Amino acid sequence: MQHLSSASSTAEPYYLANGSEVEVFTQCHEQSLAVMLKGPTGCGKTRLVEHMAWKLNRPLITVSCHDDLSANDLIGRYLIRHDGTVWQDGPLTRAVREGAICYLDEVVEARQDTIVVLHSLTDHRRMLPIDKTGELLKAAPGFQLVISYNPGYQRMLKDLKPSTRQRFVALDLAYPSFDNEVAILERESHVERMTAHALVSLAERIRTLHDRGLPEVPSTRLLIAAALLFKGGVDIRTACKVAIVAPLSDDEMLVGAMTDLIDAIFV
Repeated sequence: MQHLSSASSTAEPYYLANGSEVEVFTQCHEQSLAVMLKGPTGCGKTRLVEHMAWKLNRPLITVSCHDDLSANDLIGRYLIRHDGTVWQDGPLTRAVREGAICYLDEVVEARQDTIVVLHSLTDHRRMLPIDKTGELLKAAPGFQLVISYNPGYQRMLKDLKPSTRQRFVALDLAYPSFDNEVAILERESHVERMTAHALVSLAERIRTLHDRGLPEVPSTRLLIAAALLFKGGVDIRTACKVAIVAPLSDDEMLVGAMTDLIDAIFV
């Protein structure tokens, strides 16, 4: 299991709100409510959590969920050392003890029996039972549970049980508005506004190919990658092909359609 722990950064993580998500997230934290972020790949879910941890001055512990993630990975386990057996808290337990924000990224990738351990933390109890030590851990002030997933491609394969979903306040996130996405590209890659405008125009056109079989559409993250390559000296068409087109599809017809759009915009 991979998990990342970090205190709130001294520098504010840049996030440009597309609606009322910052206000709602703030109120959820003040009211000790868990948050569920839903949205497509690369739309800013993780950046929102990083921004909110900084804004709320809370440590952030992130867990990237996957099929093999077990309850023990989240809660902790006994470790055998040369001087005996010691208990080591998992990332969820650490967040509960420290009053941190615990962010479970792509939570539906985890097994259902793993997700169930979250239930006692997402209602009035705000407790985490640690069966192996017999401890019933009460969440420290400031603790908040945040989960995220992409309902677009995961709905057909996996989904959260209703008993889990109803424990969270849900924020539906989408790709930024045209002007916001242009502003984000300018800020994150330092390209000129004309270039940022053209890249967002390209993304909006490619996103219409979703109805023609393109499983994933260009995320803001991919646009930033293309902009950074161009800023570093790579030809803009090449930057778009390797950073936007190639990661999205290997289908010759779809690749051809996206390449035609690149050629039409970057004449």
